[in-house]
Amino acid sequence: MDLLWRWMEQDLALARRAPFTTRVYLSSARAFAAFHGRHPGDMGQAEVRAWVDHLRGIPMSPQRFRQHLSGLAFLYRKTLGRPEVVSFFAWPAIPRKLPAVLDLKEVAALLEAVPHPTYRMLFRTMVATGLRIREACRLRTCDLDPARGLIRTVGKGGAERQVALPAKLLKALRRHCRETRPVAPWLFTGRLGRPLDPDHARRVFRAACRASGLARRATPRPGSSPENLSALT
Repeated sequence: MDLLWRWMEQDLALARRAPFTTRVYLSSARAFAAFHGRHPGDMGQAEVRAWVDHLRGIPMSPQRFRQHLSGLAFLYRKTLGRPEVVSFFAWPAIPRKLPAVLDLKEVAALLEAVPHPTYRMLFRTMVATGLRIREACRLRTCDLDPARGLIRTVGKGGAERQVALPAKLLKALRRHCRETRPVAPWLFTGRLGRPLDPDHARRVFRAACRASGLARRATPRPGSSPENLSALT
């Protein structure tokens, strides 16, 4: 089945799915194949239904259940070209909770708890602009448009968008480049000169949340108010 997984990985890359999504979808598809001990191409809707029934008996979050379905849906719709096999899928609703709106002191304490200056500047940029963590990690110097006060970025699904570039943030980014000398063309690079890894950045963020004593739910894009953003940028 190695060839099938290579094909699926190639299809996910062509669909511009994030590395995390690729890993999750492949893991879900492999788990399905292992459950039946058969090649997915030799199975049909009956086997998929049996797998879904099995998943329902396992305690898991609605989000994780959706990930299992999404992985199989991609496998059969795209890689195997048999969309009818998963035509019965119904996607469970996921209750959406808004991130906590952090006040100025909380955001300042959070940033102060980040030990590495590059990650601190990364999170400061996200707070100021609303960029997603993957977008921020892949920022290049050419993405900044100081004349218009904008940042150009590529979001989910390869869609381009623009966000505001506050003057104070631009000044801080220039200082960051002078002091840390990131490897061109990237704004945020690690020791090997590569862009920061989003998964590692998330771990750094969670560690900073714990270190700062932040008990409320927060994400790497804190839901700060505009007043707080202007104070921090």
